[in-house]
Amino acid sequence: MMRLHNLRPRPGSRHRVKRLGCGESSGHGKTSGKGHKGQKARSGGSIRLGFEGGQMPLIRRLPKRGFNNAAFHKHYAIVNLDDLSDFKAGTNVNEQLLRDSKLVRGQFVGIKILGDGELKHGLNVEADRISAAAREKIEKAGGTITLRDAPVKKETARYGDVGLPAKEAAAEISSKATVKKRSTTQRSTKAKSPKKKTSRKS
Repeated sequence: MMRLHNLRPRPGSRHRVKRLGCGESSGHGKTSGKGHKGQKARSGGSIRLGFEGGQMPLIRRLPKRGFNNAAFHKHYAIVNLDDLSDFKAGTNVNEQLLRDSKLVRGQFVGIKILGDGELKHGLNVEADRISAAAREKIEKAGGTITLRDAPVKKETARYGDVGLPAKEAAAEISSKATVKKRSTTQRSTKAKSPKKKTSRKS
């Protein structure tokens, strides 16, 4: 019968601990199985997984396949206020002018104005993005900013109210909700009407 005092591990599942540094005759003396010198012979020395001695590792040599969000990243051409200070006062600064003056080159989604530098005169700047510091400095110098193709958020009503402005649709939805609430309360009051008590005569 199996008892707690006679439980034994399965034969072959446990091994004798390899004792290191017990003399030359033990077979694991002197260097204790670590070889001669080097990083692996030092205490605490280890090599991380995938390290190949400094050469390009296999994971970086293999081609990468599959989905990657980098293909959908939007690249903006960066233009600082230092670059715009060379234009005359009142100039309309747009993408075509920046390309002609070699301040912007290559392919990009739009132009972003950053506030590095100062403006001594006003300019009419047309861009896609602009930092808060750049906007403040341009307006302080007497210039104007025009954001081209700015995304316009259309206010659409919920629950499929097509053709109605958002405020009217919301008001109509709220009125429907109040009417429905009144009808449910009336039903509940009718349902809870007191019943006549009938006394049993013995």
